[in-house]
Amino acid sequence: MTPSYIFTAELWLFPGEAGWHFLTLPPDVADDIAEQDTSSKAFGSVKVTAEVAGHSWQTSLFPDAKTGSYLLPVKKAVRNKAGISAGDSVEAKLELHPSEAKPNKTS
Repeated sequence: MTPSYIFTAELWLFPGEAGWHFLTLPPDVADDIAEQDTSSKAFGSVKVTAEVAGHSWQTSLFPDAKTGSYLLPVKKAVRNKAGISAGDSVEAKLELHPSEAKPNKTS
């Protein structure tokens, strides 16, 4: 069974010229994902399918040392279709990619 999560978080804009927007996962969701041990080698990222307001996309969660959580980047196309902007409270759904799960080691 593929783990999935639904949570609500505030959309925020990373300071700088790039204009990246993120949702910070709530601690309970981040802790559960960390326990899944699904990170890839790329910066500890976790591949997911994300959904906001009925619009889904493939992306990765990125660990955030500052908050001890994961960050979900929300693409401009999704923000435009969903009619959301920085400061909005957003409900998101995440589904971890099963191919990212590491096999159990047995002795």
